[in-house]
Amino acid sequence: MVGAKCSYRNLEFANVKELEQNKRSWEGYVNWRNKPALRGRHGGMLAASFVLVVEILESLAFLANASNLVLYLRQYMHMSPSKSANNVTNFMGTAFLLALLGGFLSDAFFTTYHIYLISAVIEFLGLIVLTVQARVPSLKPPACDAATPCNEVSGGKAAMLFAGLYLVALGVGGVKGSLPSHGAEQFDDNTPSGRRQRSTFFNYFVFCLSCGALIAVTFVVWVDDNKGWEWGFGISTIAIFVSIPVFLAGSTTYRSKIPSGSSLTTILKVLVAASLNSCFNSRNSSSAVVNLTSTPSNPHSGSRKQQAGKEASNKANKEPEALTNTLKFLNKAADQNNNNPIYSSIECTMEQVEDVKIVLKVLPIFACTIILNCCLAQLSTFSVEQAATMDTKLGSLKVPPASLTIFPVLFIMVLAPIYDHIITPFARRVTKTEMGITHLQRIGIGLVLSIVAMAVAAVVEVKRKRVAIETHSNNNNNLLGHDATKPLPITFLWIAFQYLFLGSADLFTFAGLLEFFFTEAPSSMRSLATSLSWVSLAVGYYVSSAIVSIVNSVTGNTSHRPWLSGANLNHYHLERFYWLMCVLSALNFLHYLFWAIRYKYRGTGTTNNN
Repeated sequence: MVGAKCSYRNLEFANVKELEQNKRSWEGYVNWRNKPALRGRHGGMLAASFVLVVEILESLAFLANASNLVLYLRQYMHMSPSKSANNVTNFMGTAFLLALLGGFLSDAFFTTYHIYLISAVIEFLGLIVLTVQARVPSLKPPACDAATPCNEVSGGKAAMLFAGLYLVALGVGGVKGSLPSHGAEQFDDNTPSGRRQRSTFFNYFVFCLSCGALIAVTFVVWVDDNKGWEWGFGISTIAIFVSIPVFLAGSTTYRSKIPSGSSLTTILKVLVAASLNSCFNSRNSSSAVVNLTSTPSNPHSGSRKQQAGKEASNKANKEPEALTNTLKFLNKAADQNNNNPIYSSIECTMEQVEDVKIVLKVLPIFACTIILNCCLAQLSTFSVEQAATMDTKLGSLKVPPASLTIFPVLFIMVLAPIYDHIITPFARRVTKTEMGITHLQRIGIGLVLSIVAMAVAAVVEVKRKRVAIETHSNNNNNLLGHDATKPLPITFLWIAFQYLFLGSADLFTFAGLLEFFFTEAPSSMRSLATSLSWVSLAVGYYVSSAIVSIVNSVTGNTSHRPWLSGANLNHYHLERFYWLMCVLSALNFLHYLFWAIRYKYRGTGTTNNN
């Protein structure tokens, strides 16, 4: 009897202990050892701080070379201006597009913790390849001189160049798809203070990205131009290598969302179910019932991790009591025909249907940011080449053209804390809302600034070309500065104006977009949704390349020379290209207003008004 009482007490004590542990744990989250994450020990601003430091190093590693890569391809790989610009935009576009893969893997199969570590190692290997090629002369095309013509890189040397670049792109994609979400996961969605801290995190994430960029476009670019590209690539290699132990140092403080299975499968299943039910069950709609269960009909489908992830999703997003009227055609996916067993394999819950609706509703907002990123692509291509033709001296200091991006970087670093500590609190007091300025309002401000930036860029290019004409007309030289080694008598600081407007546009739109996607997306799709911010950059770079090709193709069909073609930049009609981008940006903003006005927020702490 005594033994039975002791056993009962031990069992009761174990149950109480387990109950207390459940109260202390973050449901749906694990620590770095795959054990339940505990409140007070895991998550919070301390954990996110490690992510912010890592972002500085990762940004330094990536942007140190991306910002100056167009000149490396021209001067050392002997590519034409247009081809080097397109290769840079394709490289950066691929890197950002692969963020979608990183986000998908983080949601479906791995944690954001593991995806970052794997991706950082891949980027490290790619940078080693580029460093070796820059170091060894035999791995590059011969230098040009009076006796040796300029031959573009080809064969095995080109294969090595692109292998290194796209290994870096693969690693960068994984990092971009996992790191912002990993930082945002550290905050509690269910409290106002947690949501405010998360908003602050996204602001300072862009701030830290700019800190890394500042070092990249000043110190590392100076090293590229004065000490050699092997040293520039070497610095990037060291930076990404150091980021790995820094990230690991925060392991004991992190909490990571448990992977919940493929979100793409859920999206596809809902779309297929809606289509089939709409086609074949229209006559039997009276017998259709709505599935009110929170799990699929197959009790054995999904692993324990997937089930835990779904429980976390239910808690964070709340199981809907009824299907909404938006995108009503998807509601058919939740109809069940009990007399037809075919539909059991694509049975969908109301939660799944509503999650897919959310994804589809944010896609137009995503699409409206692509033109902005086309404009941003000019920061690392034509704007750098413009500055290279101008006087880049500040007193006795000669500034490398690629270092021009210091202007938007500094502006972002100044504006980000002002926005977080002054503008947002003031807006909260005025609007009496938790957010102050909504995500969509913030994105819209960035789109307006991009219009202004392209107009300013066109005006500055007109001025630069006028100086080129005046300088060379005195010598009856109609080539408009064919001697590219001699800078024009106009300071490169004129280019700073377009950089400032584009930099401020980037801060408003990009930080707003990151938070918008993370907040609005279902818990099981947050990494994938957040990676859409980087995918927008990717598509923007690709579309920029396409626009350059289309413009040259269309304008080259006339009796005149193509706008973006010639012996050097002074032959180009770059101002016309900038005016075209200005018009496209204005039309894009009108398109954005159409969708933004109609969008209804679902995230906690947001309002329905834009």
